[in-house]
Amino acid sequence: MIQSMTGYGKAVLQLPTKKVTIEIKTLNSKNLDLNARVPSYYKEKELAVRKKLASGLVRGKIDFSIYVEMTADETTTSINKAVVNDYVQQLRNTLFIGSEDDVELLKMAVRMPDALRTEREELDEEEWELIEKSIEEALEKTIQYRTDEAASLEEDFKLRILNIKEYLKEVHALDKERLDNVRVRLQKAIADLKTEIDANRFEQELIYYLEKLDINEEKVRLENHLDYFLQELDSKDSNGKKLGFIVQEIGREINTTGSKANFAPMQKSVIQMKNELEKIKEQILNVL
Repeated sequence: MIQSMTGYGKAVLQLPTKKVTIEIKTLNSKNLDLNARVPSYYKEKELAVRKKLASGLVRGKIDFSIYVEMTADETTTSINKAVVNDYVQQLRNTLFIGSEDDVELLKMAVRMPDALRTEREELDEEEWELIEKSIEEALEKTIQYRTDEAASLEEDFKLRILNIKEYLKEVHALDKERLDNVRVRLQKAIADLKTEIDANRFEQELIYYLEKLDINEEKVRLENHLDYFLQELDSKDSNGKKLGFIVQEIGREINTTGSKANFAPMQKSVIQMKNELEKIKEQILNVL
């Protein structure tokens, strides 16, 4: 079963002092392009998170974020009183001699370096275990989103392939008429020359010309490629790159058939096949 590379997953974890929100967004990309935004106190776990995401999502442009919102009354940032008092004294001595406007001095002092200090929060392993479970939850939601998104793609691919098969049947049906038409046109062209020709030599040249226009191999290969695409579409693994290669081969056979057709009714069927294939090409880039 195929998967889309478009996905989204979110998990929210409420801890005693904070709310942690995990978000995963994915879009299509030729390779794995992973961008992770992780708070500094979880940085030591970032590599493990990246490995988990790479293993689960395989390919695509992936944006992973951990947002932390503090919900406790306490804060980890405090005023460095000694430093602020020293700044105030220095400002009073240099800028506001004789002034008692300490409020203005204080406003200036708290903007100075080291006026505020933040206690670095250490990683709590028990807390991280809970966060890790939420990451797995968001990852599962993203994969499910990708699977659901791919279901409509799969139906559309099957429809397009079956349409190409129907147009290929039209090409089969028109093939004899096409060759007869070529034979008649050549005979008419020779007759218009109003000159004597060697009938045997004409037949030999006609056979050679018709062999160059023969599309039996192209029809057989195209039929095989179409069946192979449907077979890979129903396999248990999603392999968008492989499906893309098969689509290229389908396009090659359709183009060769068109170049050899030399018959307007058959060209119409070929154009319809190309139209269906273009619609597949537009969507196959989004398959994992």
